[in-house]
Amino acid sequence: MLKLAILGFLHDRPLHGYQLRRHLAALTGHVRPISDGTLYPAIKRLESDGLLVRETEPGSAAAPRHTLHLTDAGRAALLDRLRTPDDLDISDENRWFTVLAFLRHLHGEPNAQAAVLRRRLAFLSEPASFFYDGERPVGAEEMDDPFRRGILLIARATTGAELTWLRATLLDLENGLPS
Repeated sequence: MLKLAILGFLHDRPLHGYQLRRHLAALTGHVRPISDGTLYPAIKRLESDGLLVRETEPGSAAAPRHTLHLTDAGRAALLDRLRTPDDLDISDENRWFTVLAFLRHLHGEPNAQAAVLRRRLAFLSEPASFFYDGERPVGAEEMDDPFRRGILLIARATTGAELTWLRATLLDLENGLPS
């Protein structure tokens, strides 16, 4: 997820590390804060893989700043990852939101965008629950615990909204309308 987000934000525009960390924190929120100890090694790996480069620019006060720029190889890696996200990118909500944040970069490829959305639609269409009675999923109506019932009702509402959006967006993509 981190690699995808870094490449996605740098596709938008060059950023220095601090800006990138702020963008990442805004996308992932409080759930998965990004520390310097995680971000900078990831940047170094992407740089050594030839997916991004650092360019030195004058600082606003004194010290020069290193701005990160996406390379052509980085752009290609991002687009490949968006075309074929991992199964976990489809099933994990936080990772899915990262894919969605940058899926627009496949502009001009509505079939590729639709294929990704269809994978998420198929995942959400499978019966699931957070809680089970043996092998049988337990629904909100059967739940005695008001807090667990709340989890299930919130998840149902969220999933319903996402399914509505997915179906409408797929129709738009299939009909050549801007999504």
